[in-house]
Amino acid sequence: MFQTIILAGNLGRDPEMRYTPTGQAVTSFSVATNRQWTNNNGETIKETIWFRVSAWGKMAETCNQYLKKGSKVLVEGRLTADANSGGPRIWTGQDGQPRASFEVSAQTVRFLSSRGEASEPGAGGAAPAEEGSFGGEGDENIPF
Repeated sequence: MFQTIILAGNLGRDPEMRYTPTGQAVTSFSVATNRQWTNNNGETIKETIWFRVSAWGKMAETCNQYLKKGSKVLVEGRLTADANSGGPRIWTGQDGQPRASFEVSAQTVRFLSSRGEASEPGAGGAAPAEEGSFGGEGDENIPF
């Protein structure tokens, strides 16, 4: 069996990198995907879905170095189910409303923003000047 997910969106905040007890780097960041459509009543509907992404190894270090809040990315990976529910992670937000988060383990991360470009005002330069792609663990070829 096989499953994969492809996301294109913007980082909601700066990535956070840490190391496992065995010394492997892991970087976590959130990606917002947006879509907009008009319903049958002529109303414009906007929808944002958030994904929590984990990148590992060299890819984690590179993501932490180049990505910033507002950076545009394309992530290819696999969904990771919550151990308790078998679906998305569910919690209650500070406002008391239920929230859900979809967890993704990245296999490839492509930087879609150019240096200095970000979707939010005031966000810093995010990615290399050329589009970068980092694939699976152990990938030693850096494309820039």
